[in-house]
Amino acid sequence: MLEALISIDQALTLGINEAHSASADSLMILISEKRTWIPLYIGLVLLINKIFGWKRALLIVGFVALNVVLTDQISVFFKESFLRLRPCHDPAIVDLLHLPDGCGGTYGFVSSHAANTMGLAVILALILQNRWITISMLAFAIVNGYSRIYLGKHFFFDVLGGFVLGALIAYGVYRLLLITIKRFHIP
Repeated sequence: MLEALISIDQALTLGINEAHSASADSLMILISEKRTWIPLYIGLVLLINKIFGWKRALLIVGFVALNVVLTDQISVFFKESFLRLRPCHDPAIVDLLHLPDGCGGTYGFVSSHAANTMGLAVILALILQNRWITISMLAFAIVNGYSRIYLGKHFFFDVLGGFVLGALIAYGVYRLLLITIKRFHIP
């Protein structure tokens, strides 16, 4: 069973990685770069401030930051626990990969990029409860996860696992935010 899953994971990863071109390489590197999204993050902070006012916005941004820290650190814990090689370090497929942006760390399950972006998408969807923001943020997370597979930095299931982890953590942090607002009567 495990060998069948690994085989499916390798096939999906190679299928995504093989569909490359010079322009797609540049785009995927840009999408995967964390600094690319700084204007989005600033815009979201400003939007949260506009909707909720500075007091609640400060609390919300603090919980969103907590969410990012938790998704990042727990995904690193998973990597160090599972010790699953990234595709670019996996001797079974490394020679079949196109690696336009190098390799990265040794272990990849679960993808921190996927956990962070999906965690951000889910917590903002729950907080803002706006259909277009939800769709946009989920698209942001999915495209970011796809870029990690395309670049050969993660297997398909690394990204899928990151998405699940990020969504679960985001839901937990959101519930904690609601409890905090209620307990301390934050307007």
